[in-house]
Amino acid sequence: MKLTALVLFLAIPAFACAQSEMACPMHAEHQQAASAHAAGVDARGDQAMGFSHMKSAHHFRLFPDGGAIEVVANSTDDTATRDAIQAHLAHIAHMFTGGDFQLPMFIHDTVPPGVPVMQSRRSAIAYTFEPIPQGGRVRIVTADPDALKAVHDFLTFQIQDHRTGDPLEVAPAPLTAGNTPPATPASPR
Repeated sequence: MKLTALVLFLAIPAFACAQSEMACPMHAEHQQAASAHAAGVDARGDQAMGFSHMKSAHHFRLFPDGGAIEVVANSTDDTATRDAIQAHLAHIAHMFTGGDFQLPMFIHDTVPPGVPVMQSRRSAIAYTFEPIPQGGRVRIVTADPDALKAVHDFLTFQIQDHRTGDPLEVAPAPLTAGNTPPATPASPR
């Protein structure tokens, strides 16, 4: 009973802040901190990836067998960005296969959710780089239930922290040559 009362006591102010910016006396500070974090993610991402987030669009997809990290150049004429994306994603697939998640930890300035399990269960997860016309993708596939939850946690975090607007639900089918949705550049962040 005491635990329930404590949870409600702590949850009500948080709920009120989330419901209305006028109801939250710290709303401006929360917005400023979120903006500073987003700017840091973008700047560190540009540095680590070797291409500008303003010239590319990230997409993170959740599938029943894992998911995908997809990056495309915003312009079909921008072969330099496309080539940099392909090199970066090939490198990411290699790093993740070895359990090395230093780049996302640097970019996000934290250990993303799912990473510890993805590291410990790395032999149960396949990371495959696939070039696509405007960039590339890393398909992440596993049959291990714990690894799958970790992959979904990791990709959900990426969707939120990169502000992609991608669905947070698991899609009905993984990407294949026959059902690949068109890569659509997002508006610059």
